[in-house]
Amino acid sequence: MHFAVSVDGFVAGPDHDMRFMQRTTVRDGLHREYIESTGAILAGRNGFDSAIGDSRPYGGAWKGPIFVLTHHPEDAQPAEDITFLSCPVDEAVRIALAAALGKNVEVFSPTICAQLLPLGLIDEIDIHIVPVLLGDGVRLYDAIGGHPLHLRRDSDTPSRTVDLRYQPIRTTSGK
Repeated sequence: MHFAVSVDGFVAGPDHDMRFMQRTTVRDGLHREYIESTGAILAGRNGFDSAIGDSRPYGGAWKGPIFVLTHHPEDAQPAEDITFLSCPVDEAVRIALAAALGKNVEVFSPTICAQLLPLGLIDEIDIHIVPVLLGDGVRLYDAIGGHPLHLRRDSDTPSRTVDLRYQPIRTTSGK
């Protein structure tokens, strides 16, 4: 499970708008780590149609199979290295893992992740907090009627919180 997320918990704005990430910088070498360790990607149809389409992760530097889980594969726009799946979510993970050839499968859909977490099919949650408040959009984790899911930070104590402090950037245009 791998996402850049706004401080208020959105992985995309309304209509899967991802422009909020354009002003974001990442730690040197971070993209290279993901490019080298990822063997396949599992995405959702809404994100594919509106944000991914024929673009490729990490500015096109990552090459490999992308699986898009959808209830209606018949009307999907074909694209190179894209396979549209219409199957149970756990089967989609098995297919992606087989294609990943021992490397990681990155899941680029918060909806799919919310289904995989209670099944125990998410091994790691990588979150990159972008210093922006979106106010609306696609939430990182929306499990209607769900129960809290406690997390343990990698290389830290189980109950440790992360403290963030930001200051709003004042603009003259009001944007």
